[in-house]
Parts: sequence; C-alpha cells; structure tokens
Amino acid sequence: MLAPMGIRDWPVDERPREKLLVRGAAALSDAELLAILLRTGMRGRSAVHLARDVLQSFGSLRKLLAADRKRFCREPGLGLARFAELQAATEIARRQLAETLRAGPSLSSPRATRDYLIARLRDLPHEVFCCLYLDNRHRLIEFEELFRGTIDGASVHPREVVKQALQWNSAAVIIAHNHPSGIAEPSAADERITLRIKEALALVDIRLLDHVVVGDGTSVSMAERGLL
Repeated sequence: MLAPMGIRDWPVDERPREKLLVRGAAALSDAELLAILLRTGMRGRSAVHLARDVLQSFGSLRKLLAADRKRFCREPGLGLARFAELQAATEIARRQLAETLRAGPSLSSPRATRDYLIARLRDLPHEVFCCLYLDNRHRLIEFEELFRGTIDGASVHPREVVKQALQWNSAAVIIAHNHPSGIAEPSAADERITLRIKEALALVDIRLLDHVVVGDGTSVSMAERGLL
C-alpha cells in the first residue's frame, strides 16, 4: 500500500504557501489559507486535508474562528497551541483594521463604521455596548467597550459615555452594540438610550453621529433610519 502523498510531493503551483507567494493570498481557498496557519497535518492527512476536514466539521471558517476553546480543542488535529495561534491571527486582523481607520478616512460614512464594528462584534456570545471616540475630522481616536449585558436604561449610563468622551478629548462619538441573536433590528430600548446619550453629550458640545446595531454579519445605522 502506497503512503499518502504529502504536500511536499505536490506540484509546486498547487502547494498553498508557494501558490500564495506566486498568485497572492486572495487566490487561495479557505482550506488552503487555514493549512498555511496549521503548517502540519496528522498521520495520513496533509495540512490541507486536515484543514478541509476541520472546516467541514465547523461549517465555515468564521465558525471555526469564533468557536470557544473547549469546542475547538475537541476537534482531532487541533489543540491549545493551534487555538492560540488562530486567535492571535484573528486579533491581528482586527487591530490592522483599527489602525487603518485611525490613519485613514473619517468614520462619518456609515459604511466604514459598519465594516469595523461587524468585524469586532458580530461573533461575540454576549451583548456588548461600545463607543468609538472621534476627533474633529471624524477619525478614530479610540474604541472602547463600556458595558456588557442587556442594553437598556438600567445597564447603560449616559454619564459614563460623557465621562469617557471627555477623557479622550472627543469631538464626536459613535455608539454601537451587538445582538447575539443575529437580528440587527433596533429595539424600543435601543432608541430610548440613544436619545438619552445624544442629549447628555450635547450638554458638553460633543456630537453623537450614530448608533450602530450589529447582528450576524449585518448592521443597522440608526442615523440612516432617521432615529437620531
């Protein structure tokens, strides 16, 4: 019986690492990109074969990266070291996006804000309320998570939003929270807390530009809805 062919035995233009160097990362499949991060496979399975099996087991690349440590480590061929490596890679991507926003165009565009917030919030298993503090050109100064739990009048305190906005010397603020249910539609409570925060910020001459609700890969801008 012949031994399974390893990646090193594949034609050069079919090996994920070499393919990436020649054709660019966008030319690779999810399994090929994951195989580069995994580096090695298991007995009888190359890194690419392992990556394909893992993606099939989890259902998608996103679900793999969002899995908790216990679920991740149950999968054959994975483990704590690989969990740490993939979490680090995911966080690097988030920080690169944040750095791009700080150095790049303003966040007065709801589209730019959505891309950033979806990347940060959509896979969290719990509800999070956060603030983006902006300078007078609407460039990102800082992203900060302020509250966790159900977003209503009892858990979100406008005075804390004002306090932090002043600390960061903000000219404007965008607030956001996620709905772990995946449905991004704003609730009546979301609308009430938005108006309270807008009024509190106005007292210190800071503008509330938007409140973005993030769902499962989607988001709703309350500014676009005319709710601000």
